Amino acid sequence: MGFDSEPVSVPITDVFDLHPFAPRDVKAAVEAYLEEAHSLGLTALRIIHGRGIGVQREIVRKVLARTPFILSYSDAPGEAGGWGATIVTLRPPQP
Repeated sequence: MGFDSEPVSVPITDVFDLHPFAPRDVKAAVEAYLEEAHSLGLTALRIIHGRGIGVQREIVRKVLARTPFILSYSDAPGEAGGWGATIVTLRPPQP
């Protein structure tokens, strides 16, 4: 029995944890997540990237900085992950 190479379907919620993703997949995963979250009408998200040395945080922030429907982003409050997570505000989708 082999493993399927089919992509895994991940439910889109307001929290996205990057821990299961390989570093090389983070950029594409965040881009796809943001597009889907925006199309579903979500306007407040939390992306969990972990603390580490800040590599994934930097990737996330670069994607956010160039995504047109992102209104703002910042470190999460301490009780929501602090600098190990990023809080994101999206512009609502246009009808």
